[in-house]
Amino acid sequence: MTARKSFFHSSPDQLRSAEWVLADPLTTRLGDLPIAWEISAREAPDRGIAAWTAYFTADIPHEALTAFALALDARKEPAWGFDGSDAVTQVLASADWTPDADDPELTFWDVSNTSCWSWTVLPAGIEDQDPRPDLPGWMAWSQPDLARPYLWCAAFSHSAPHDLVSTFAEALVAPAPVPRRTLPAVSERCLRVSHMP
Repeated sequence: MTARKSFFHSSPDQLRSAEWVLADPLTTRLGDLPIAWEISAREAPDRGIAAWTAYFTADIPHEALTAFALALDARKEPAWGFDGSDAVTQVLASADWTPDADDPELTFWDVSNTSCWSWTVLPAGIEDQDPRPDLPGWMAWSQPDLARPYLWCAAFSHSAPHDLVSTFAEALVAPAPVPRRTLPAVSERCLRVSHMP
């Protein structure tokens, strides 16, 4: 446990870390939801600043967060990636997500228009090794009902490797059913529970 009353996990080589920060009232917010997980990577254990950071709110689909964490763990070089943003857009296009009319290259919507992915300027508080303001990064969110708050949000800082982000996207858009104990109230008209015989 850290001074912020959060839980901190670090890889044995000290290059990757994950922190549960929901207990911290000063944590950054995404879509007016508090961030629950911050996952980051460093070039070297003694580097004070993370090369990149990914942020996830509490109700993020667990299978996507798990896929992202496992892909990060498997990387020999966690701080850098060489794929371009098309690594993410190809995943979305292959899952029949629709390009946005105003930004067809870098913003995609699911078939129900309730979830979105976008390469966009990130909100304040997103930490990255590149200190320039107004840098873009990947953001994803779900808002099944426009009259209600977001269901979940995710943000990946500017330097986050696109192949890692695409792993998260691939798990998120996968058509295979995943187990859920309960469904969020805002998703009632979009999702249903069916029982296997």
